[in-house]
Amino acid sequence: MTENRVKARRRTLKVGKIVFNERQSVIDCTIRNLSDAGACLELPAGVGFPTSFHLTVGVEGPVRPCKVAWRSRNRVGVTFE
Repeated sequence: MTENRVKARRRTLKVGKIVFNERQSVIDCTIRNLSDAGACLELPAGVGFPTSFHLTVGVEGPVRPCKVAWRSRNRVGVTFE
């Protein structure tokens, strides 16, 4: 498999929150890997959310604007804007 990422990602197991709809909607997720350029998020299958949103890393960590790069059944890859 060809690696298409600009930066290597570090494996992690952190809590995260997908925030959208002017902070009216929040979905809990697990951050499976992370880099300065993006992340892989794990969430329940079938959960809907927009292609652009903010990701809160950790309990009160940084908030990063994101754009969806790919989706699978219960994971989504994002790039940070």
